[in-house]
This record gives sequence, C-alpha cells and structure tokens, in this order.
Amino acid sequence: MSGFEALVLTLQPEMFPGTLGLSLAGDAKARGAWSLAVKDIRDHGRGKHRAVDDTPAGGGPGMVIRADVLAEAIDAAVPADDPRPRFLMSPRGRVFDQKLARELAAGPGAVIVCGRFEGVDERVIAARGLQELSIGDYVLSGGEVAAQVVLDAVIRLLPGVMGGEGSDVEESHENGLLEYPHYTRPRDFEGQSIPEVLTSGNHAAIAAWRHEQALALTKTRRPELAEAYLLANPPKAKKKRRGPPSEG
Repeated sequence: MSGFEALVLTLQPEMFPGTLGLSLAGDAKARGAWSLAVKDIRDHGRGKHRAVDDTPAGGGPGMVIRADVLAEAIDAAVPADDPRPRFLMSPRGRVFDQKLARELAAGPGAVIVCGRFEGVDERVIAARGLQELSIGDYVLSGGEVAAQVVLDAVIRLLPGVMGGEGSDVEESHENGLLEYPHYTRPRDFEGQSIPEVLTSGNHAAIAAWRHEQALALTKTRRPELAEAYLLANPPKAKKKRRGPPSEG
C-alpha cells in the first residue's frame, strides 16, 4: 500500500467521487496523490432483490442495515491485516476535527462505511472495529456527503496537494483559533479601505495584527475555542520598564 488510499462502502456508489473528483482533490487524484475505491454494499444483499435492511428489533420507525450483509461487504473489500482505520459515518460519533484530519493525512488511508436508513445493526460496529465519526450535530440522509467532507479535509493536507509550502498553517482550527480576516484589491471598496497595517510592509506588525484579529474573532464566534487557546497559550506578562534610580 502506497500513498493515501480511501475505500468507501455505500449503498449509493453513484455519489462518488462527487466533489472529490473536482478542484484540488480531483487534480490530486489524477496525479496519483491519493486513490479512491468504492464498493456497493448491496452486492452482498439477500434474496432476489438484494435486500440489505430489515425492521428494527423491538419495533419503531425506519429500517436498519443488517449485520451479516455489512460484515460480508467489509470482509470482501478489506483484508484482515489492512492497517487503515475503519470509520462509520454516524451522527452519534466522535466529531471530526482538524487534528484527526492531520492524523489521517499522515497515515495509509481510511475505510469509510456510509450508513443509511435508521442506522446499522449495533453488532457489526463492534465485530468489525468501526469507529463512529460525525461531522456535526445534525442528521443527514446518509453518510455519503459526510464521507466526502472528511476525505476532502484530509486530501488537501497531503504533500503537494495545496502547492504553497505552509499555506495551511494559519487557517482556521490549525492553531486553535479561527482565521484572521483577508483583504485584496481594490484598496477601497464601497467606502471601506484595507487596514493600513497590511500595506505597511512591516511584517512583524502584520503578524501581530493578524494574531490579534484571529483571537478577537474567535472570542466573539467560538468563545470555547478562545478559552482553550488562552489556557494553552497564556499571554506573556509585559515587563515593567524600570525608571532611573532615585537620588539621595
């Protein structure tokens, strides 16, 4: 196994590569920076109609993907010694973040199972070592869109995908803060001008301004992130300037 290899198991294979075939991710895929394999869970369905789901035990609305069907689909696509982590996109899972994106980008790839209906039989989650993963506190029709979000966040971090060295280090969530405001031409737009510090050529002043803006923005929009950042990076106390010694 070489490079980042993504494997997606889904009931909607036609949804892939989707957005992953466009822009940065698509260009990187064409260059061989990463690869994508998509397997249809329904290939392992039961009976004439390839049924993959059944009514929930104990009653209730919706349908549940069968444990035996999903287990067979995973076993057929993923060798037992495959080192890639296995994820199940699920609204009850660990919330995906930039830290995990970086961890995955440094690894061999990922296996992602896309749920549908009311979910999957609980037994197969443990039996096949699936880690439940969420992209936020809301519910989608299926895990396919969520899987594309995860893969997009990871692929852009792969070596050479974004181009400019260090172009990602000041982005939102990379250092614990939201990103500072950006400006470009024209210098004046509908009565608003680019902040003077950004055109001063003083790189130290620009860096300080950007940090101040990032911290202020984070305090306003995501106070919990700002609090965590300040706990990890307490402001340095300013040294008091000592006056001249007094006489006599």
